[in-house]
Amino acid sequence: MKQEPILSLRNVGVSYKRRIFSEPFWAIKDVSFDLYHGETLGIIGRNGVGKSTLLRMMAGIIKPNIGTFVNRGYHASLLCLQLGFIPYLSGRENAILSGMLMGLRKKEIKTKIDAIIEFSELGKFFDEPIATYSSGMKARLGFSVAFQVDPDILLVDEVLGVGDENFRQKSTRVMREKISSNKTIVLVSHLTAMIKKLCIRVVWIEEG
Repeated sequence: MKQEPILSLRNVGVSYKRRIFSEPFWAIKDVSFDLYHGETLGIIGRNGVGKSTLLRMMAGIIKPNIGTFVNRGYHASLLCLQLGFIPYLSGRENAILSGMLMGLRKKEIKTKIDAIIEFSELGKFFDEPIATYSSGMKARLGFSVAFQVDPDILLVDEVLGVGDENFRQKSTRVMREKISSNKTIVLVSHLTAMIKKLCIRVVWIEEG
């Protein structure tokens, strides 16, 4: 019996109006594919073709203007440096909020704080405002929360190449462990060698 996809996209498109009377700008258009449980799917394409927009739609943050998007009851969490952190809050406060947005209760995410601190290697900076963080530090925090929360579907947007070499190796190792445990992952990266190593299937986005 053929496995039913957990996410299905059929001819989806997302558009934005730049000005009131202007023609809509299509960030993505006519995109179709299925995502199956336990699959690691890579999404590649040139900068500006809508890969991040596609992940936001898959996470339920935005809705398609055209086409059909079906999520069959699975919680998808987006790991992205540009999304989800509140600059004036500390790393600890952001970790708790992010965990709650990913579906955990506040007391549940609090039990995971020590593991998040250890994995992120942020030390005393964990209680400093996110506004003081470098992009690498934000990536450490985002990865640490996502790996502890363990959502049904993890959507990873261009963060595997961020941070120092030791943390990149550690993140890649944990990602491999998630893949081996049959987790469902969608990975956007400009690092094609990493996509080849980690993903079993690739979707190419061409001009949205």
